[in-house]
Amino acid sequence: MERNRRTRNRNRIRKSNNSDIDYKKTNKFLICSISLLLIIFIFIAVFYYFKNRNDYNNLVETSKQELEKEQEEAKSNSNNNSESESSDISFTLAAIGDIMCHNTQYIDAYNKDTDTYDFSYVFENISLYTKTADICIGNLETTFAGEDIGYSSYPTFNTPDELAYKLKDIGIDVLSTAGNHSLDKGFDGLSRTIDVLNDADISHLGTYKSKEEQDTTLIKYVKGVKIAFVNYTYGTNGISIPSDKQFCVNLIDENLIKEQIDKAKQEEPDIIIACMHWGSEYKTTQNSTQEDLADFLFQNGVDIILGTHPHVLEPMEKRTVTLDDGTTKDGFVIYSLGNFIADQNAEYTRDSIILNLDITKHTDGKISIDNYEYVPIYMYKDTSKDKQKMKLLDINKTIYNYENYIDPSISEKLYNTLKEELSKIQSILDK
Repeated sequence: MERNRRTRNRNRIRKSNNSDIDYKKTNKFLICSISLLLIIFIFIAVFYYFKNRNDYNNLVETSKQELEKEQEEAKSNSNNNSESESSDISFTLAAIGDIMCHNTQYIDAYNKDTDTYDFSYVFENISLYTKTADICIGNLETTFAGEDIGYSSYPTFNTPDELAYKLKDIGIDVLSTAGNHSLDKGFDGLSRTIDVLNDADISHLGTYKSKEEQDTTLIKYVKGVKIAFVNYTYGTNGISIPSDKQFCVNLIDENLIKEQIDKAKQEEPDIIIACMHWGSEYKTTQNSTQEDLADFLFQNGVDIILGTHPHVLEPMEKRTVTLDDGTTKDGFVIYSLGNFIADQNAEYTRDSIILNLDITKHTDGKISIDNYEYVPIYMYKDTSKDKQKMKLLDINKTIYNYENYIDPSISEKLYNTLKEELSKIQSILDK
């Protein structure tokens, strides 16, 4: 019995010792695990500390750089203003006529392989003039109402958006949009046209999506010279302006014109430019209404008048304007710039000009129009081609290239046509 009792005691001791060993092993494992987790936690904490610190330092550095950039720009502007005050500032202004798009034009520009419209070829021969001017102004005679409602031609125009982006590419900075085709696709089409021009980064005026927009004067800066714009049309082809949206199109109304010019004057611009959609279609001489309105505009503060709508060229003149207080200033008017792009076949509708004005702001603040000249252009249709057959030609350059055997692709027929068109342009502008 004693022997058995000893055996049981030894087994209990052995079992107890084994339990102690297992317990120690468990404690050691737990300690190791906790230590490992603690090390991982410390590593993560250190990592995010330095990451956040780096992010903070980067943020501080970025903010510092932005602040330095703003200070540098402010300093530069201050220097420019100082220089401007002590010296004359001269710049060039280019103006083009009606930008139309008949169905023959957008069909010609359509690429069936890509299902897109490419108008770039139309401007290749003349884009140098629009790109190099310090500011270039045109008149939009169509809408960008969207593909969903269908592209269309006369009498209600709707043009692929691609044309707007191409106009930006060739250097068009400002488009007047108040015209007889402004509401061709209703207020929705007018609104979408504004959206497309905004997306293309082309400034615009004359049509608006709200009264607030109508009450805001378009201001552009050219070499520090501040230019204000106003724009009006004689009508909208009999399409009624929505009664609750009278703000959407600027109509020719002397009260509205004077109100907006006075508002523009509050901005203290150096120059005010009026874009006028007026006159009689296909008449190469201005009418008395245009002349009276021009006098009214000049007397109320406008310096330059750019006329559109007749689809043909009309005369231009620089004049000395005497104001009510007896002071004088330079004024310039072109009654119609004709068509820039279009596919019309009536006489004079395919020839036009790119008008160039050399303007100076003198140290006393006075504006002078030092020189005006023009580049004669022609909307050519090459009937021997199936696609990309319509493009603008620099008339003088094309004539020169033919006469000097520079471009053998110019036919004698085209040469003779351009000589005739050049003579027509000169006869109109010499009136």
